[in-house]
Amino acid sequence: MWGALFPGQGSQSVGMGRFLFEEFQSARELFEQASDTLSQNFKTLCFEGPESDLQLTQNTQPALLLVSVASFRVLGQLVPFAPQMGAGHSIGEYAALVASDVIPFDAALKAVRRRGQEMQQAVPVGEGAMCAVLGLADDVVRKLCELVEKESGFAPLEPANFNTPGQVVVSGSAKAIDWMRNNVKQDWLTEKLGEPAGKPKFIPLAVSAPFHCSMMKPAERAMADVLNAIEFKLPRFHVVQNLTASISSDPAMIRTRLIGQISGAVLWSQCQSQMIQSGVTQYIEFGNGKVLTGLLKKISAEHPSVTLQSFNLNSLEDIKTIEAQFKGGLA
Repeated sequence: MWGALFPGQGSQSVGMGRFLFEEFQSARELFEQASDTLSQNFKTLCFEGPESDLQLTQNTQPALLLVSVASFRVLGQLVPFAPQMGAGHSIGEYAALVASDVIPFDAALKAVRRRGQEMQQAVPVGEGAMCAVLGLADDVVRKLCELVEKESGFAPLEPANFNTPGQVVVSGSAKAIDWMRNNVKQDWLTEKLGEPAGKPKFIPLAVSAPFHCSMMKPAERAMADVLNAIEFKLPRFHVVQNLTASISSDPAMIRTRLIGQISGAVLWSQCQSQMIQSGVTQYIEFGNGKVLTGLLKKISAEHPSVTLQSFNLNSLEDIKTIEAQFKGGLA
């Protein structure tokens, strides 16, 4: 069973999607459509940058959507690819829903541009931050956030991305994250929990806002109006949604979960486990980079009885590799 994955913010890089544009007319048409829809030259943004422009949230999100949808449509023209299930990481969920025909490409472009603007404006610069926490179980990270809020007096601090077992990103008050990095050690955590804890490692993330936490509620309220104005249709294939790590065929429910995703945690590890348990064994990451297939390898360690294959779409050679899978009768 095939699954489709769509990456999120952090996977962007200058030059992304260039080979699609140069080799495939359908990709060129999508770039033109995106540029006309948002009155912005996406060929220049994606291929030339500068990186500082591409990193702006309001630019990053539509650019990622564009490249992911372009790669999905190009492959669909070359091979009879029909995923049974898909998922997208954060902003990637919009690409998954476009691929599944739930929302139109134009409407999704406008929505993610607005999403990027609202998320950036929700919190004054410097007040929020995000930090990767390595080496702790999911439930321990949840307890850690509660302890830091209590002991530091700064809030909020909440799990934002459950990326893999042992890798959780937390989001919230910059002061709470600074306190955590300066004060939380293994012995301290073990004492506070009353049981052995892992050895935590903290890696601050270079982000412009504290995404996927309660500080994003203003953006969520604004996006509710935007998404409620878009017609959501029945999905062509199931999309496992970030907020609940579950699927729904009800367009209204899909919309509700997409709205809640803005301030809710991305349950990515749980989404991937859901896909594996549903029988998905072959994955294609549609978009720039290899972030999600890298996470999948770590998540798959939790399912040792299942053999998985994963593929990327970053070059013509990658496309040829996938084409060979279909010619070999493995679809």
